[in-house]
Amino acid sequence: MSLREHALALFRSAVGTVRPAPMLKRAVTLRADGCPQLLVKGRAFPVKGNLYLVGFGKAVLGMAAAAEEILGEHLMRGIINVPLGIQESLQRAGMQDMLLRPHSRIEVIEGARNNLPDQEALRGAGAIRDLAEGLTADDLLLVLISGGGSALLPAPTPPVLLEEKEKLTKMLASRGAAIQELNTVRKALSLLKGGGLARLAYPAQVVSLILSDVIGDPLDVIASGPTAASSHSVQDCLQILDKYKLLTSLPKSVETVLSSSPASPTSLEDYSHVFNVIIGSNTLALDEAKRQAEDLGYATLVLSAAICGEVSRVSALYCQLIQLVCLAFAGLRDGPLGDEVRAKLLQLAAELEIPGLNPAETLQALRGLGPDRPVCILAGGETTVQLQGSGKGGRNQELALRVGLGLHRAQAAEAGSPLGNCEIIFLSGGTDGQDGPTAAAGAFSSLELVDEARREGLDVEAFLSNNDSYTFFSQVQHGHHLLVTGLTGTNVMDIQAILIRAKERS
Repeated sequence: MSLREHALALFRSAVGTVRPAPMLKRAVTLRADGCPQLLVKGRAFPVKGNLYLVGFGKAVLGMAAAAEEILGEHLMRGIINVPLGIQESLQRAGMQDMLLRPHSRIEVIEGARNNLPDQEALRGAGAIRDLAEGLTADDLLLVLISGGGSALLPAPTPPVLLEEKEKLTKMLASRGAAIQELNTVRKALSLLKGGGLARLAYPAQVVSLILSDVIGDPLDVIASGPTAASSHSVQDCLQILDKYKLLTSLPKSVETVLSSSPASPTSLEDYSHVFNVIIGSNTLALDEAKRQAEDLGYATLVLSAAICGEVSRVSALYCQLIQLVCLAFAGLRDGPLGDEVRAKLLQLAAELEIPGLNPAETLQALRGLGPDRPVCILAGGETTVQLQGSGKGGRNQELALRVGLGLHRAQAAEAGSPLGNCEIIFLSGGTDGQDGPTAAAGAFSSLELVDEARREGLDVEAFLSNNDSYTFFSQVQHGHHLLVTGLTGTNVMDIQAILIRAKERS
């Protein structure tokens, strides 16, 4: 198998282990003998004709299908908000296990085209709100949450309009705001986010099963934390708006809500009726990819499950790592070039401040690598893109393109560069099967990518300056470098894989 085929297999194995059905079935069982009980991660909740379900997110349809299978006739009613077109897409892909039964008790509302809140998502959020408000102390509410949940649970605090909140979110994203920052602002302007759903459901018992798409798995940030006490105050929201120079151009409605919001976050005591459980994460996906890579014979290193930062800086970090491995293969790790690469690597790591990444430990782990075994470096997380152009693409495709360009430049700058003695594949993909508003999940790149593009008359720098990575990858080698999976039914951020092996000498 080629490195590309191996990288694709690793990505698929990572995604497969965080598919909704296996995750949910590992976390939840129903004990039907005697007094029925719902068992969730060791805790038991009585079930007596009082079980309701709500959910929102990209992976929630599959989660609901698995929950429906487990709960059977004990489920009274459910409402889920899922991405527009997902039922048809899963049906077309033959993924019947992620679809609800005929005559299901769970109502499905599709909305949030291109992962942006819209009127259908607003209607679904209203229905979920009505269900939660009608519950009593005898009821049990099962809440299914996954990435994309923020866009699928829009309920702006009056007098804020959905259009005003959407415009503000778009402006923040276009200026490079991280998902944590976007969600902090969303929570401050929402009836259901920031613990609002849990507060509305009181005094019912709330059990939330959460598929994390956020670095570090913070309960109050995933889908903007509808069932978790918020750790953010209105002051945090104001600081983010000020950081991105939006504080002086807010709509009057947003100013009204922020000025009347409590100064401090809600206390944890108000959430004693809630049990939140993380059932899947990027870490779980990377662990499975590592196991598969080792089975394929790779010396494997997991860099971090919390890769974050602007794609230009993250791509530079990956390029330094690749160069260091290639230097080791050539026996040049401890020479002047190795010292230079290590220094750049340490500087980039210090600038990016990636959680879970220990540069000294990473360098030590890399010291043990040699040309006798191929190397696999895995990472996950979510990068950001500073939009400067009007092109089409996503963070994974732009990251892959920047790595390809960075490797090309590194080889051109160093006569006799050891990069040329190695086969190198870099893959970055979104585990939900979508990368921005495109049909791709991400892309592959290699040392040869830029030369291939130039032979076809394509200028890599021009595509990057216009944030047009999807158009680039669609054109070079007839789209061969695109990672196209279709919707996967799950979402735990992004996965990156670097595969390197020494070329056979002729």
